[in-house]
Amino acid sequence: MKVFIVGGSGMTGRSIIDGLLESSTAFEIIALSRPSSLNSAKNQALRNAGVSVVSAECSGSEAALVQTLQGADVVISAVSAYALKDQIPLATAAKKAGVKRFVPCSFATVTPPRGVMKLAEIKDDVLAHVKSLYLPYTTIDVGWWQELAPPRVPSGRLDDTLVYPPTEIIGNGNVPSALTHRGDTDKFVARIITDDRTLNKQVFAYGSILTQHEIWNMVEKVSGEKLERNYVSREEIDRRVAEARKVLAADPDDMGKVMATIGPEYYLSWGIRGYNTPEYAKYLGYLNAGIFIRIPSLKHSRTS
Repeated sequence: MKVFIVGGSGMTGRSIIDGLLESSTAFEIIALSRPSSLNSAKNQALRNAGVSVVSAECSGSEAALVQTLQGADVVISAVSAYALKDQIPLATAAKKAGVKRFVPCSFATVTPPRGVMKLAEIKDDVLAHVKSLYLPYTTIDVGWWQELAPPRVPSGRLDDTLVYPPTEIIGNGNVPSALTHRGDTDKFVARIITDDRTLNKQVFAYGSILTQHEIWNMVEKVSGEKLERNYVSREEIDRRVAEARKVLAADPDDMGKVMATIGPEYYLSWGIRGYNTPEYAKYLGYLNAGIFIRIPSLKHSRTS
């Protein structure tokens, strides 16, 4: 199976590539790279791992991109938030090249497609374009990254294991939310893209369901240290969201301003309204990957 991946040198993209390389399925993997990054150290590492790296510009010549994608079975996008709109010409080229499955960049929490998160609306615009092309697709959402969930302990002795430790508990701290370790994405993407049941479906793959209180309790138990619990009310989250949206309204196409909405809108979505759950995903029509894939979960989690 011939798989093209856009954004393969990023954290999520590289994790996906690692899973493809480790899979029992024989994948031919081609990473698309901007010409300016073609000889970067990250791309050289991909070559060393057996991945072909080719030059391509999603927003460049359509004819050249169509030619590059000839023979692709699957195209996976793992682009950054700043490049989400570049997937529209990518999808158009994929359709013209006869790509059999297009996986737009999602890999995030479950949330309504419109009205809650600007980032989700951009992703929904991309998916709407994919559907307008009659291009076969699969979207994959994974919940909140597990690495972003544990708070810092007062002694600082866990700092080396943390990425962006939260300093706030959203709402009352009792809202369940799905979590997935970034490294586990490589364990299920390869399975999802080879399963006919996932074609033209939105798929939800997650490792655990935990509340912030449960996470704080786990960290206290493991570390033996007492954690401060700084609660942020719904009213404060609503205020932050309104402020970010007011700034964005002055220039809706400014991706920098879109990025400023991400934090408060994520907190509103999974921390206050509780959308990031298997139950809500089912309501939206997602296929639960747990039906056919064993995904590692956190020890002592609700789902273990």
